Amino acid sequence: MDDSAAADAYADALLWAEHHEAWDADRRAVLAAQRLGIAHLDTSRPVSSLSGGERTRLAMAAVITRRPECVLLDEPTNHLDDTAIEFLEDFLRTLPGVVVVASHDRIFLDRVCDCIVDLDPSHFGFDGVGGNRFGGGLTAYLDHVEAARKRWEQAFLDQQDELNHLRVTAKTTARHVAHNRPPSDGDKYIYNFKGANVQATIRRRVRNAEQRIAVIERELVPKPPRRLSFDHALTADERTTGRASVFLREVTVSGRLDLARLDVSAGEHVLVTGANGSGKSSLLAVVAGRLAVDAGVVRVNARRSGLLPQDVTFNRPDRTPIELYAAAVSTAAVSLAQLGLLHPRELSRPVGVLSSGQQRRLALAILVAGRPDLLLLDEPTNHISLALAGELELALGRSPGAVLVASHDRWLRARWDGPSLHLATR
Repeated sequence: MDDSAAADAYADALLWAEHHEAWDADRRAVLAAQRLGIAHLDTSRPVSSLSGGERTRLAMAAVITRRPECVLLDEPTNHLDDTAIEFLEDFLRTLPGVVVVASHDRIFLDRVCDCIVDLDPSHFGFDGVGGNRFGGGLTAYLDHVEAARKRWEQAFLDQQDELNHLRVTAKTTARHVAHNRPPSDGDKYIYNFKGANVQATIRRRVRNAEQRIAVIERELVPKPPRRLSFDHALTADERTTGRASVFLREVTVSGRLDLARLDVSAGEHVLVTGANGSGKSSLLAVVAGRLAVDAGVVRVNARRSGLLPQDVTFNRPDRTPIELYAAAVSTAAVSLAQLGLLHPRELSRPVGVLSSGQQRRLALAILVAGRPDLLLLDEPTNHISLALAGELELALGRSPGAVLVASHDRWLRARWDGPSLHLATR
């Protein structure tokens, strides 16, 4: 290689190192491991032996260490606590390259993103809302989408009203022009002459109405799809019993949970918070009877309890949501379609091809149909759309039974107005 070629190569390498701040990579790696909660991991462990959350945080640490020119992140905050999320937000805001994020974390989107692209097909309206880039944060965009949805609904209703009016006009005009007026004596010539004019007027009006109908039908405003929503209370009403639903004292699960006390009364809603590893999921599993304790007292007096875990699996992924729902809830008063948690086109597809969010909504539908008086939700807003997350929060507020929610969702926590339990990291 001649001197000029070597100089060019060196200049390119130096430019790359400066752009990626290569001299600071070791410090970034240590800091990322500490802030993301993986500094304690044995570096000789195979990655395959790590939990899903640990693998996610390890991959995030690698991205932060490398400072790439383009970062693609899929639900990056799902397994991160507040400290880790804030660290990630700071990194992304200062990154000079391109950042593309797929996320349902509403506060994260508001703080990090300056452009929103919505892929929700229910927003693909007549005015081109869905799928378009929108400059601004999430809060402003949600207001924009809601206003556009209302315009779409009103335009559809107005067009349908006009079509119905024109169709009635086309069918009944003849009965309203010179209706039942007989000719007078000696006036037959005038009557016939005017009658011809009346018939011409009728034909013109009918023709005009039919032409207008044809124009509208060529440019029909599509009917807005039904919004997915939690249309029913998530629990049965057991508030009148006056008994405690959950009673825990000095509970320990080795390496997973240490809890001095927890009381949840009938109808009470309690939010469980804490960093990763503090035992939130373990607590819900203990209350649900799926995890045995090493010591302590656990009494759950609920008539029926239901747990929505973070990771939902179905033993028969070849079966459809309708089949699984019918098998699990044979006497449900509400059909799966009526619950509004799945789009009609998803009801007859094999569960195995549905997304994680769709499977979680199916699992929640089965729980709700069972009418539990104690509902246990582990990160309920993970993997569901922003609109449905808001609907879920409203449904929780109007559910009369006892609810225990474990969540790191900052949006949900900021708006929680009931009691909460914070688990400290062990």
